[in-house]
Amino acid sequence: MELKAMISKTEATDNQLENSTSPTKRAVIGRPFKPGQSGNPAGRPKSLTLSEAYRRELAKIDPHDALKRTFAEVLAEKIIVKASKGDVAALKEIADRVEGKAKQTITLTTDRREQVERAIERMIERAGEQGQALSRQDAITALAAYAPEVSQLLY
Repeated sequence: MELKAMISKTEATDNQLENSTSPTKRAVIGRPFKPGQSGNPAGRPKSLTLSEAYRRELAKIDPHDALKRTFAEVLAEKIIVKASKGDVAALKEIADRVEGKAKQTITLTTDRREQVERAIERMIERAGEQGQALSRQDAITALAAYAPEVSQLLY
């Protein structure tokens, strides 16, 4: 019995070796694609953003509407009715959508301007210490990326 089990095991191992070295089923070594050739030329499938999904659904006809209007048209009418009854949130929504949101104003004090000026000076000095040239304009642009009010304050 033991001898038969050993022979069977050896035959199985031999079959595995034959299968693994078979020319039709060899493992690909290295890169299977030529340089500049993509393995996925179409790229990752695009997924819908939430906004795109809303637009698609809002463009559909509302099956419950007798006039067969789109969901967007039905919702717009509902918001307008609420606004006409004095609903401030509905009024704000309409104004924001039609006129655009109002820009927020920021009051900057003289102290804040001085802080920004010192920060610009320090940026220019540090760049010089590192052997790099940094113009005042480049420093302002860099600061404005983090704090947009900087550009309004200094111009």
